[in-house]
Amino acid sequence: MFEDRSVDVLVIGGGVVGVCAAYYLRQRGREVTLVEKGEVCSGCSYGNAGLIVPSHSVPLAAPGVMAKGLRWMFNPDSPFYIKPRLDVELLAWLWKFRGACRADAARRAMPFLRDLSRASLELYKELAKLDGLQFDFERKGLLGLYRTEKALKEGADEARMLDGIGIPSKILSPAEIRQIEPGLDTPAIGAVYYPEDAHLAPARFVKGLSHVAGEMGVTLRPGTEVLGFEWEGRSMTRVRTTRGSFRPREVVLACGSWSPGLARGLRLKLPIQPAKGYSVTVRRPAACPDTPLLLAEAKVGVTPMGENLRFAGTLELAGMDFSITERRVQAILRAVPLYLPGLGSLELVEIWRGLRPCTPDGLPFIGRPGAYDNLVVAAGHAMIGVSLGPATGKLVSQIATGEPPLADLTLVRPDRF
Repeated sequence: MFEDRSVDVLVIGGGVVGVCAAYYLRQRGREVTLVEKGEVCSGCSYGNAGLIVPSHSVPLAAPGVMAKGLRWMFNPDSPFYIKPRLDVELLAWLWKFRGACRADAARRAMPFLRDLSRASLELYKELAKLDGLQFDFERKGLLGLYRTEKALKEGADEARMLDGIGIPSKILSPAEIRQIEPGLDTPAIGAVYYPEDAHLAPARFVKGLSHVAGEMGVTLRPGTEVLGFEWEGRSMTRVRTTRGSFRPREVVLACGSWSPGLARGLRLKLPIQPAKGYSVTVRRPAACPDTPLLLAEAKVGVTPMGENLRFAGTLELAGMDFSITERRVQAILRAVPLYLPGLGSLELVEIWRGLRPCTPDGLPFIGRPGAYDNLVVAAGHAMIGVSLGPATGKLVSQIATGEPPLADLTLVRPDRF
């Protein structure tokens, strides 16, 4: 009844990965249409901590995480919480997660995450030079603050492990903390400083790059929800949406926590669990740190973003649940004065929550699934989507155009589970 639109590449998802993929595909001469069921940057890319973190190269599924998680997982105030429910997919994910929490798996994953974060960091430097694209990009490192000797030892142990793959760090005394942040009022007994890390304002980046991509010729279609797919043999032939159907030569699936639901329509299994995270953004106070901070025991990130300051944290496995649990927000806010008593009274800008797409082994899915010749999956980046976004987008463009990829994708193949 309705005429289909023929398109070259159809990117599904308007977050950091989808927008970066569209940008780099267009840069390589492909005609790109991006569809997003909401507004561009309306999901997890909007309110996250905005960190570019080679220092976060230890995967979520790391040795010892399961034991620590078991102590936390049913406490609604803890940094990691599982909402009690009977969910077969969640149980299967947890079983796979348990199996992935091995030292040998972490050793294989860490160099990949390091290299992809570093590649993104270099791409961010290039993107920051584009006319009209301003996103508060700064490279000032990351300062992890510790209030207890036990936690500081754990932080130092992780720093030594990262040093083994070439990620520099320094253990700081209270006096050395003040050398990096002279005005910082903190009772922390020590810190771990990662000088390689950087930060940005994520919404400004994603929205700004989408505007740049649009000026380059990318067709942006917000408010366009994918309803289903059709295929013949190994080729996807038709994508049905709420605003008509498309006949693409190539499809990129990059819609985060929504990817598994769409993948089921393609007979693909992507074991991704949505992990709800929260952030609280306030007006930048006079005593604001210039360096991003990690309030270590509380697992709360503190990121300066232009005129604002953002506190971000928690990992809550509650399914596709967008409700705001106020006690989770309060857990973040209670942590702040314990580490930063000098911030004083703060002016609230926004409370936000979003669903981070987590795989069982802490590595994203990037590549072509074996069943299709014209589909690229780029999803499951968990809490480091901003850190891996540009490099993932470039990888997608290389895969789609048949170029050698900038990284070996064996560990992140979509069919690995």
